[in-house]
Amino acid sequence: MSATSKCFTQDHLKMETAALVVPVTALEFFQDTFLLTGEGPVLTVYNLLPEPKACTSATVLQQHRIHGIRPKVLSTASQQNSFTESCRETKDLSTTLQPNSYDLAVFGGKAVRLVKLHLDASAVEPVHLEILTPLVELQDWALDIRWLCEDEQSLLCVAVAHNGALLLDISSGNALAQRSCLEGCLLYSALLVVHKSWADTVLIAGTVFNQLVLWKPGGGESNKKAPVERRLLGHTGVIFSISYLLEKGLLASASDDRSVRVWAVGALGGSGGNCGDLKPTCLRVLFGHQARVFSVFLSPSRVFSAGEDGACLIWDWAGVGTVLRTLKGHRAGGIRALAVGAGRDDTGRWVATGGADGGVRLWKVEDDEEEDTATNTITDLEFSGQGMPKVVCVTEGEAHTENWNKCRIVVCTDQGFVYQYGDGCWELLWQGSPEFQSYCVMETVAFRVKDSTSRANLCAVGSLSGVLEVFLISHPYNRIVLQAGSGKIHSLTWQQCDPNVYLLASGAEGRVHRWCIGVNFNETSTPSLWVKCCPAFVLPACAKRWLTAAVRFHYKSKRALWLCGDRRGSLLLFQEDLEQVCEKETTQRIHERDGTLKETERPEEHEGQPLSPLSCLFGVHGKQGVTSVCEYQGLLYSTGRDGCVRISRVHYTHKEQDEGSGKVLQLEVLRVQRACKGMEWLERALIMAPHNSAENGLLNEFERLNVIEENQEEGLKLENKGTEARFVIFGFHATQFVVWDPVKQERLLTVPCGGGHRSWSFWPIHSGVWSGYGALVFIKQGSVLASEPPVGSSSWSGRAAWNEGWSLREGIHGRGIGCVCRLGSIWVQKDCAADRAGSLNSDGVQVEEQWEVIVTGGEDTSLTVLAIHPNSGSVTVLSVITDHISSVRAMVALPHQDGQRFPTHAQTLSALLISASGRAQLQCYRLCFGWNKQRLAPFCQVVQVASHRLDEHWERKRNRHKMVKMDPETRYMSMVVVDHKSDAVLVALACSDGAVRLFSVSEVKRQIDLLREMFYHQRCVLSVATCSLQDGKGNRYILLFSAATDGKIAVWDLTQETYSSLSGAPTPLIPCLTLTAHQSGVNSLAVWVQTQGHQDGGLLTIASGGDDGMLMMSTISVDYLYNHGTTVGFTQDQPQTHLGLHLLSQLSIPLAHAAPLTALKLLRPGLIVSTSCDQRVCLWELRSTSINHKMVLCSHVADAAGLAVWEDQVMVAAENGKRTTESEADEVCGRTEGQTHLERTKGNAEGLGHKDQEDGGSWDKIDDSIMKMDAETEFGKKIHTNNQHGDETITGIALRSCDERKGAEITGWVLVCGQGFQLLQIQNKDTYKDVQLHERRRSEKDECTVALHGKLT
Repeated sequence: MSATSKCFTQDHLKMETAALVVPVTALEFFQDTFLLTGEGPVLTVYNLLPEPKACTSATVLQQHRIHGIRPKVLSTASQQNSFTESCRETKDLSTTLQPNSYDLAVFGGKAVRLVKLHLDASAVEPVHLEILTPLVELQDWALDIRWLCEDEQSLLCVAVAHNGALLLDISSGNALAQRSCLEGCLLYSALLVVHKSWADTVLIAGTVFNQLVLWKPGGGESNKKAPVERRLLGHTGVIFSISYLLEKGLLASASDDRSVRVWAVGALGGSGGNCGDLKPTCLRVLFGHQARVFSVFLSPSRVFSAGEDGACLIWDWAGVGTVLRTLKGHRAGGIRALAVGAGRDDTGRWVATGGADGGVRLWKVEDDEEEDTATNTITDLEFSGQGMPKVVCVTEGEAHTENWNKCRIVVCTDQGFVYQYGDGCWELLWQGSPEFQSYCVMETVAFRVKDSTSRANLCAVGSLSGVLEVFLISHPYNRIVLQAGSGKIHSLTWQQCDPNVYLLASGAEGRVHRWCIGVNFNETSTPSLWVKCCPAFVLPACAKRWLTAAVRFHYKSKRALWLCGDRRGSLLLFQEDLEQVCEKETTQRIHERDGTLKETERPEEHEGQPLSPLSCLFGVHGKQGVTSVCEYQGLLYSTGRDGCVRISRVHYTHKEQDEGSGKVLQLEVLRVQRACKGMEWLERALIMAPHNSAENGLLNEFERLNVIEENQEEGLKLENKGTEARFVIFGFHATQFVVWDPVKQERLLTVPCGGGHRSWSFWPIHSGVWSGYGALVFIKQGSVLASEPPVGSSSWSGRAAWNEGWSLREGIHGRGIGCVCRLGSIWVQKDCAADRAGSLNSDGVQVEEQWEVIVTGGEDTSLTVLAIHPNSGSVTVLSVITDHISSVRAMVALPHQDGQRFPTHAQTLSALLISASGRAQLQCYRLCFGWNKQRLAPFCQVVQVASHRLDEHWERKRNRHKMVKMDPETRYMSMVVVDHKSDAVLVALACSDGAVRLFSVSEVKRQIDLLREMFYHQRCVLSVATCSLQDGKGNRYILLFSAATDGKIAVWDLTQETYSSLSGAPTPLIPCLTLTAHQSGVNSLAVWVQTQGHQDGGLLTIASGGDDGMLMMSTISVDYLYNHGTTVGFTQDQPQTHLGLHLLSQLSIPLAHAAPLTALKLLRPGLIVSTSCDQRVCLWELRSTSINHKMVLCSHVADAAGLAVWEDQVMVAAENGKRTTESEADEVCGRTEGQTHLERTKGNAEGLGHKDQEDGGSWDKIDDSIMKMDAETEFGKKIHTNNQHGDETITGIALRSCDERKGAEITGWVLVCGQGFQLLQIQNKDTYKDVQLHERRRSEKDECTVALHGKLT
């Protein structure tokens, strides 16, 4: 969404909105062709034909949220529908149409504005908005607005929050009439029924007393309050929404009591303001929502309701009052807006929902659709065969189809009979020998036959003696007999590899026998089977040594890889050389006519040498076993009964053995995804179909950028890095079969089957793709049951769009965002796009696009990785991580530029992300970013590094019975990076139990260790910060700052602390300095060094914001004490430190914000940004003697809790017009690390970079780079692009003088988050040279202050 809000300027600064994601609070269909949405103050128009897409947007209400959009209805119906009908006929806006314009009344809060919607297909912009009138400010909140239809004037009837109404002339902003009700209470909702005049208007009001009252604003004497004409009682909660159906005289109301009521009120309005029946009655009470109901819409036969539970229910209120259909698609937080189209044709009507997550979803519904009973009823298929059914399988029909009604159900009984269910009856397929009666296992498979359009269905049945038979379901007498050892066959597994299939039989002693089976047709089109033996697999020795899942993938250079899972929970990787497989193809055939077996030789004789695994992840899925493995576009997905989905990959690693060194293939787990609480039995992960995961403007996970790793020694190629696909999980939760969406955190399908300890089969499990619907067939108490019978299920065709609809805008977080972290920027040349002609500016120079990569952590326990395009305001969701069990409170990141090569020859951005949440949980990830040229958007791959929880750490402690147990409800409030070494990262966390904890995070060891616990604060620690100092001799000092709810700030010296000494230090740490800054809790800290590098000392500045709304600036002097042993003033109770810290001064702004100051960040030394719950974003300039307020902007984000700021300086070269960032110019101008403009005087610059930069190393050379990345941590650490890359832009800048950059403008970015987020751009009209001069003068003043302090002391 593009949002350009009103610019706030002061002096040389200008602040404006670049991107905005907030709850959608208004939706309105216009002519069934356009959808109008209100997100904050922004009005957006979506064109629904031929496919939904955004057309235009404009900021309308400034600082107010849009709560309603009312198009003005034209008198001529044909004129009203002209543009709509033309679009339906042509399906394109490019046709020549007569220009049309329509008036829109947009309101929200206390503001109303008139906007004109222009529709002109011949114009450059076929759809655009024009603001006609200034913003009209009312005296009360507007709840509803309707156009008065008696004339062509711009007259509006307005219902306000204190049970009043007024007649407003929107052109002049004057109120022509105004009246209040005698019952002057607060309203939660209101609905105006307007006809021709003000006197005919009737107002339906939902009061705070859970009542609906009807009164006439224009009736009676205008100087008196209007009486209540009708009163509707019945709700036990306040009424949030009202809908009236004029044709039938019906009224619907949605309430806080989770109910929807339908009332018979009669005809309302008309001549004289008729108030309907004298005694209105309640016709129906509808209960079905799990939370409050926010919106309701009434149609002649249906009721549409949406609520806080995130569901839109379609009710058959005229019948028995059941739910016909449930529309879901939003994340947590509920649906805030609902709109239902008119549905003028037979294609159904549009339904749109807007969520608290900022998402907009669209559906098509039919007025005559019946109740969806797929998950409400279980059908008994009435098995009539001989014996008791023991095994059930689902197989596809002969023709490849996705219809459930074309599938067949195959059942094997305890008597050795195999039956097939089709067309409503059972038929016998196969009868086994007596050895199949006591025990049997069965599996089916469907595959495409070579040189044929038909598909073959095979069935394999295994016995207790190792004998198994394979036969065609269509020709049951066409069979082959195989021998899998002499013992019990534990499991059978089919693996499709068109035009053939592989059959794996797990026998005794961990031996997995394998055969390749195919089908041939003779001249009479009669099929025959052939089989070819393959080398067997040998599983590692363990207690439960049999195969449970297998997948074949990655055929390269006559090699195939197999990933297998066993009952012990291990993942095994096998490599097969196809040249060593037996060349003899046909070893057994079936005579086509009489079915007699022609056995030429036993296939077991050609099995060859068994294969051992190359790599093994022993017990990775626990002791209950692996349930499934699958491969999708280079990544491997495995599930188990440990409740986890593990995403893995195969990669080369160096082996160091006695026989030599080289590269071997290894399995590596990238990430672990858990299902919902209590769902431990997972069966499989199904990849979501493209129409479900491909959102408007989003990266489609199904298209990946192949990465080729080459082994120069062996000449092998392995495609092993793809972007993670969107998937769903199905398994068992107690006695129910559940399909779970881990991103939306909701159940997509639920079947009460009794649990997983039974034979069952789920469709479409064989395809591996979730299309939005499915069916479960299972055996229970000797009966074959189905959640949906195959017969009569043709209505499922196209149900994917029926269920999921279209996503016009992807949601971010349903609940509040608690923290945000910026990872870096991606600069992409537009010549990577398909439209190269549009990538040139007016001077014929290539144009670059900027993408900002951020991560947000929310109260919904998830982390969302986003890419923001500031120029257009579009937001792309790259990944959603749901590993936390409580709300995410803090994040830090250490980004750097990766040297991996892609086919596009572009480097990727990589970052180590550490997140902290409630329940004392830490998670560490490696995030890798790149550019997808097919989708023209960034992509992200998440690698899980390590995790840590205090309660688990406590359970591993020795002698814990002698210690006080930690609080299991401890919350991590804030986090900061203290130091960064090559092997580990040291982070400090503020904890709610009064402790400051130090952790070591090692990516190499993939673990997080608790090093220290400092319980100096006796109260909850709210925030921590750090800085680094350097004296004239080059010595480096690290300081840690912590603040608690008592308003005090403690300063810790961590200079002498190392990772080794921290782990075994016997003495507790004591703060070097404690100062009182606030009367209550300190929510945020920002620290920077004013002067350093002097031999005597320097100055530190601490900016703090607290619950008292105060902004405090504390200045501390630092003395370097070189005579450590003879330092005066230190006792045994005081810390041994090399620094002398003294408080010099404190300055404060008592009322910096009207509410608690929640976040404070340093934009650059002396310039900070603050935000608060008062929804103001303030920019402050901090000087040694004063705090100056530079500018303020009213944010559209409620409950602001997190803040991220950064600064860019973009230079444009005169020769070629290309732009480069400040970090690139620093590279060629000789500026050293730690001396960038943002942190020239910032002491904590060192230690946060990547090891390559610290050691002076360089990355691989990239010849044709399409990206330049400016990565920056939350603390301002710049990671520079190495000038050895040969990038054209950097080389061009290097040839010119560094003076060219001194006229460039500096751009600051502020990202504020809470109930949504808003990206603000701060443009500084001061040039780089002006800022440099200003900082030099300020530095000289600080040096004078240090010198004066030295004389005084």
